[in-house]
Amino acid sequence: MKLAVIGTGYVGLVSGVCFAHQGNEVVCVDKVSEKIEMLRGGEVPIYEPGLKELIQTNTAAGRLRFTTDLADAVRLADIVILAVGTPSLPNGEADLSYIKQAAREIGEALKGYTIIVTKSTVPVGTNEKIGAIIADCTEQPFAVASVPEFLREGSAIQDTLHPDRIVIGTSSDLAREQLTALHAPLTSNILVTDIRSAEMIKYASNAFLATKISFINEIANICEKVGADVTKVAEGMGYDNRIGRSFLKAGIGYGGSCFPKDTQALIQIAGHVDYEFKLLKSVVEVNQDQRYNVIRKLEAILDNLKDTTVAIWGLAFKPETDDVRDAPAMEIIQALLDRGALVKAYDPIATANFSRTLAHPNLEYCASKEEAACGADALCLLTEWKEFAEIPLPELERLLRKPILIDGRNVFREEELSQTSFIYYSVGRPSLSQGVREQNPVLLF
Repeated sequence: MKLAVIGTGYVGLVSGVCFAHQGNEVVCVDKVSEKIEMLRGGEVPIYEPGLKELIQTNTAAGRLRFTTDLADAVRLADIVILAVGTPSLPNGEADLSYIKQAAREIGEALKGYTIIVTKSTVPVGTNEKIGAIIADCTEQPFAVASVPEFLREGSAIQDTLHPDRIVIGTSSDLAREQLTALHAPLTSNILVTDIRSAEMIKYASNAFLATKISFINEIANICEKVGADVTKVAEGMGYDNRIGRSFLKAGIGYGGSCFPKDTQALIQIAGHVDYEFKLLKSVVEVNQDQRYNVIRKLEAILDNLKDTTVAIWGLAFKPETDDVRDAPAMEIIQALLDRGALVKAYDPIATANFSRTLAHPNLEYCASKEEAACGADALCLLTEWKEFAEIPLPELERLLRKPILIDGRNVFREEELSQTSFIYYSVGRPSLSQGVREQNPVLLF
């Protein structure tokens, strides 16, 4: 099939490239000419493992190209995929201005029957508005459908080519047939539903996963008080098929472009129909507070953070991505700076993106994890990149001025710590600290 993908952000670019890899003719469209020139040159504006290689392969095969000309791409397409941004407004609602503008331009460019598919995450009822906007701009026949994405950054290609399920929301029989045919090579788990239900499935899915994360973090906080180990608790819970193992890893909370934005948007959606989503409000509150546990532990150990040097390992909201949107590191570093600390930060991939968002005279971006740790009074591990777990802890101890390690992602194990004098704090694992305290009774917190 011939596809036009409007928007070369995370969702649009990965989706377009993967559809091309499946043998379709794909044109990816973006108004930012610098981004299009970069993609034409084989460079990628985002970090996603394997994406650059797929772009080069499918461009060379003639199945994938990039343009700023939306009208030309739409005229040649059987299916147009809307994947423009829907960022949060100050009140938490989704900003639909970009998607409305794209709908107008699509309507003006249509030539013959076309299926308009929305992959952007949009409030319930948005696709009906998109259909109305397009209808005002053209007399050409078209159908509207919602096919929400469920990609995880860092494994987006795998998730696109081997999805758990595909959700197709449409009232058009022809659109249903063509979209089912398009996605059939990817999975047999295809759910066809009405448009509003498809829109709601996306929000409900992300809200539920965010709830699991906040729930296990609350359990971790209780574990610290009662002497249980949250990793064992999560393992025991995960064997229950009704619960499952995923998203039960305690830490410093979720971040990124989806969960924070979508939970706030769903709270607003509920409010517009006079319903208070109390549970989801609590999920958001727990997540915000969880990241400050790092600051509270540092203050308990060091008392006054003013003029102390704190090393930060990890700036991206999760490993295998350079996405720093709503990353816990942002608020944690800002809180350290507000308290007068000197911060030395390192991330394998995300430093450039993070530095464009946060600059401060007391914030130094380092070229390696060793440089960040050298001479620091404490180290906070905020993103579980593999290279952080690979450093021998005795070597790390020698680099630091004081042996203080705040492990916000539960990366290190008891046997590694037992040969060191670290003052160590993890999330929900007091039994680990007790075990080490027996060998290092004075230095363990």
